[in-house]
Amino acid sequence: MSATDRNLIAAHAEVKAEITRTDTKTALLLAFVGALLAGTWTVARDVPLTVPTIVAGAAGLALLVGAAGLLLRSVRPNLRGRHGFPLWATLTAEEIGAAVARDWAADIAGLSRLAVAKFTCLRRAVDLVLMGGALLILAALLAFGGAA
Repeated sequence: MSATDRNLIAAHAEVKAEITRTDTKTALLLAFVGALLAGTWTVARDVPLTVPTIVAGAAGLALLVGAAGLLLRSVRPNLRGRHGFPLWATLTAEEIGAAVARDWAADIAGLSRLAVAKFTCLRRAVDLVLMGGALLILAALLAFGGAA
């Protein structure tokens, strides 16, 4: 095995590991957003809310729902993709061997684009969660601080 082949295999493994890390972070953040939405709803049902509290809380919840949408988009399976399972499912055993032998660089490039797209969605979702959380804190301060 040449040094180039070893480098391609290492790069391929690195990109796949990055996709796995991003998917794990996405799953954890999605669970957090779901818990935050449920907790906010539970608290808001039992508290008398003023108009400023409702506006701030609704905006915060809307941002959290948007973040959940981005997170779901990030982990949505791409069955039309050119790499991985969808491709292998359409090939015979001989074609898979030939595709793997000649397309390491193309596979790394495709997986890298996928990783960047997932990371971008995750980053935007984190930004929305931060903004939504800030608005929910503002709503809680308005509700429990007595500001009218």
